[in-house]
Amino acid sequence: MTTTPQDGGLRLSSRQGRWVVLAAALGSGMAMLDGTVVNVALPTIGRDLGANLAALQWTVNAYLLTLAGLILLGGALGDRYGRRRVFVIGVCWFAAASGVCAVAPDVDVLIAARALQGIGGALLTPGSLALLQATFHPDDRSAAVGAWSGLGGVATAVGPFLGGWLVSGPGWRWIFVINLPIAVVVAVLTLRHVPESRDERATGRFDVPGAALAALALGGVTYALTAAAGAVTPAVWVAACAGVLLGVAFVVVERRSPRPMLPLELFDSRLFSVINVVTLAVYGALSGVFFFLQVQLQTVSGFEPLVSGVAFAPVTLLMLLFSARAGRLAGRIGPRLPLTLGPLISAGGVLLMLRIGRHASYWTDVLPAAVVFGVGLTLLVAPLTSTVLAAVEVRRAGIASGVNNAAARAAGLLAVAALPLLTGLSGDQYRVPDAVDSAFRTAMLICAGLLAGAGLVALATVPGRAPAAPAGTAEPDSTWYCSTTAPPVDPGHQCPGSTT
Repeated sequence: MTTTPQDGGLRLSSRQGRWVVLAAALGSGMAMLDGTVVNVALPTIGRDLGANLAALQWTVNAYLLTLAGLILLGGALGDRYGRRRVFVIGVCWFAAASGVCAVAPDVDVLIAARALQGIGGALLTPGSLALLQATFHPDDRSAAVGAWSGLGGVATAVGPFLGGWLVSGPGWRWIFVINLPIAVVVAVLTLRHVPESRDERATGRFDVPGAALAALALGGVTYALTAAAGAVTPAVWVAACAGVLLGVAFVVVERRSPRPMLPLELFDSRLFSVINVVTLAVYGALSGVFFFLQVQLQTVSGFEPLVSGVAFAPVTLLMLLFSARAGRLAGRIGPRLPLTLGPLISAGGVLLMLRIGRHASYWTDVLPAAVVFGVGLTLLVAPLTSTVLAAVEVRRAGIASGVNNAAARAAGLLAVAALPLLTGLSGDQYRVPDAVDSAFRTAMLICAGLLAGAGLVALATVPGRAPAAPAGTAEPDSTWYCSTTAPPVDPGHQCPGSTT
């Protein structure tokens, strides 16, 4: 087994240090890549497998359901049993599930395999950054996370282009096949170069009941919202009621658990609670935009998958170039202004998307909306999580970031389930241009409303200056982000989903 010169003493300038960063970046990048390319492929998957809209929703949501429900537990498993071990298990699990996705004979198998992918993602996502935190010398951790973030940003930027090219060329199954060689490289690099680490203080039982209840509650509500778009049957009501009751049971279990997956006392902080409400609104809107946009561009505007895949590349590029600067700006002027203007500007970008219709031009219809939307996201994303972290004690920043990340994933899950119901799109209507165009316009109005509401909530409740950190501690400086649809991470602490 590879060891570091001393516990947490590896230097980034060393050969082993560079290998560690590459392994972590490739592992997390694989999950990021998968999250961006699937939306591009949805219309083609639907045509190839004869899937209706509900099946396409589950193709996205099966992954988000298991990821959101288990990501906090995945971080805790790494702390207890070894971050390298759990990371490698997650990579191999993700690859195996990707292989099943690639050969899925029908949409039911694809959905089941996507759920398995989410379990793998819940194991590897928190581990990728936790490896850097535990392995590198304190003086090199920020630089290591910066390198990791840059490489992950490349994966996010390349994802839509690669997905569009694969769907237009070899076929949609290759968006899953490509994960296999990447996983082999990640596993080999990790086993050869990454030292094992664990939290020796992590003892006691895992909150498995909490994780199970969270996943089942989200699953019940998601099923009810998805199925209700077709017809409101007794099964829909049963699922909805079961989801709500399981959600209540989750809160009761977490309140009584000695080691809860979700420490409810975090919400004693009014600012922490408010920012998570803003997170739910912002990331619900983002997921809704990216889900509907690909269908609109391909079905109504007639864009090829390759073109629709890169249509919103400016959003990722703006975030890559200016996200860290926005975080530093918020540190100087306080979070209220960025968290107010960011969502409002993004809402303006979403309203500009209403210009995207039949015979849309990329240069006059899509690009202006992408730029305005990207400016708003760049302004709000880093300050959002920085404020979450500043709302709690620094020692709890890891779990606070994990809760915020899980909230963002859950918001995306519920948005993709609810928006087709709210817009009246169901069955095979996603293949009908007029039906898609009408639903898209309604969905964009809803998403713009969510973003505007988030901005107004921030204006009314977020203080002009973030709370000061307790004496003798350093304030978190969260300026790195994982992907367009996930919150940024704090380079001074473990990855979202990992507990300390």
